[in-house]
Amino acid sequence: MKESYLERLRAVKDAHEAELMRKANVVGVGIGLRRRAGAETGEAAIVVSVTKKVPLHQLAPQDVIPHELDGMPVDVQAVGDIRAL
Repeated sequence: MKESYLERLRAVKDAHEAELMRKANVVGVGIGLRRRAGAETGEAAIVVSVTKKVPLHQLAPQDVIPHELDGMPVDVQAVGDIRAL
C-alpha cells in the first residue's frame, strides 16, 4: 500500500473525526481494514466503530455514516459497548 494513500486516509480521518464521533452509537474512529461479511477485504479504510449496527431507516439523517468521505472509503464496524476495566 502506498504511503501517500495512508497519509490521505489519515488526513481525511482527522478532518472528519469530531463530526463522526457526534453521531449516534459511534464509539471510535480509526484506520483499519474494511470488512465484508465478517472477513477482511485487505482494503484500508476509515473505520467507524459503533456499539451496534442500526438499519438505515431507523437512523436520523444526521446520524447516517457515509460510505466514503472526500473520496476515501468508510467502513462501519460493530464493536459492542466499550468500557474501562
